[in-house]
Amino acid sequence: MFGLTKLLSGAAVISLGIAGSSALAETTYIHAGSVIADASGEASGPSTIIVTDGKIVSIQNGHTEPSGDAETVDLSGKTVLPGLIDLHTHLSGDPSGEFWRAATNPPEWYTLLAAKNARITALAGFTTVRDLGSRTDQVTQSLRRATASGVVPGPRIVTSARTIAIVGGHGDINGFRREVNDALGTSFACTGPTECAEMVRTASKYGADLIKITATGGVLSQQGRGLEAHFSDAEMKAIVDTAESLGLKVAAHAHGARGIEAAARAGVHTIEHGTYIDAQAGRVMRENGTILVPTLMAFQGIRVNLGKGFYTPVVENKIREVGPFAESIVERAREYGVKIAFGTDAGVFPHGQNAGEFGLMTKGGMTNRQALASATTVAAEVIGLENEIGRIAPGYSADIIAVDGNPLTDVAVLEDVDWVMVRGRIVE
Repeated sequence: MFGLTKLLSGAAVISLGIAGSSALAETTYIHAGSVIADASGEASGPSTIIVTDGKIVSIQNGHTEPSGDAETVDLSGKTVLPGLIDLHTHLSGDPSGEFWRAATNPPEWYTLLAAKNARITALAGFTTVRDLGSRTDQVTQSLRRATASGVVPGPRIVTSARTIAIVGGHGDINGFRREVNDALGTSFACTGPTECAEMVRTASKYGADLIKITATGGVLSQQGRGLEAHFSDAEMKAIVDTAESLGLKVAAHAHGARGIEAAARAGVHTIEHGTYIDAQAGRVMRENGTILVPTLMAFQGIRVNLGKGFYTPVVENKIREVGPFAESIVERAREYGVKIAFGTDAGVFPHGQNAGEFGLMTKGGMTNRQALASATTVAAEVIGLENEIGRIAPGYSADIIAVDGNPLTDVAVLEDVDWVMVRGRIVE
């Protein structure tokens, strides 16, 4: 996966832990045909990006010859740009309508799936992801550590770990006999402001980087009770206030317009999906600075399995219900002045196809440049890493990809990424 020499040398330095170690810095010279350093700028001419110990040191005009023992990567026929960011993934899951497998698969299975999908996601050009809900405890927290240390190849991971839901709501275990539901229960379902505040503190205790709630019903849960608000206003406010007291932001799964509005009014940072967003919900989002993550690929991914016995009848009905509205989410959000960031809900559809979201965003009226920014500079701001990722600039993490063509004129070229570096490590 990664170069063996790099992994071994890195491991040696970590294990010794000696201050003032004389280990030589690892430097790579990347010869690019052109560079898009920032989505707001234009593609440069031939350039050299110098990377040392996982950080970008400089960007130079032309192809500079390496010095010392530095390695050279020849991308002279490619456009080089910042690694992409997907703000809504589920690395520990693959598409499945077989909800009952939650009762048969052990946690170890989901850990292996997550490792597989981390590599696939990185190879698709996504060097950072926000993972919003894992199947079992500690899967994404462990994967976050493994990808950061180079134990397995994959993106930088920001994770909510488990999802906080109302009892019996979307995100809580349902669809089984009562004793099975109870045995599989998420332990992250709550009733009332006090319990919900406790769930936030528990999520923080066990390593969540942010809080994810299911503010409304969901499409893929085994319920037919609609897609409007689940939490009470007091419960959502308790969640947001408690999260803020711990320095955490809140992402809210939300389909119904009034549920979107209520979540935005409570102060959530992002709305995930936003299917039925209307003028009133849009106004509250705009006034509160709430950002929409539309996950258009998820709607497309679930539609392809309709009529095949893939989903239960109750789920099929909900998929058919949301379908016509999903196609205009971006168009409506733009009309209402809502800020949009990139996220796909990968795991609902196959991992590695994340970049298909770009074409759906431009179909909704976004320009190529706006779509690229949504997955770089805008997404970096959402997760508070705007001074570390989302650009190619000195001091930034060496999260870099290469493609044929120019995504500023045809964003579809991002669907075929040729080369990926995450934190200075080349993913192969």
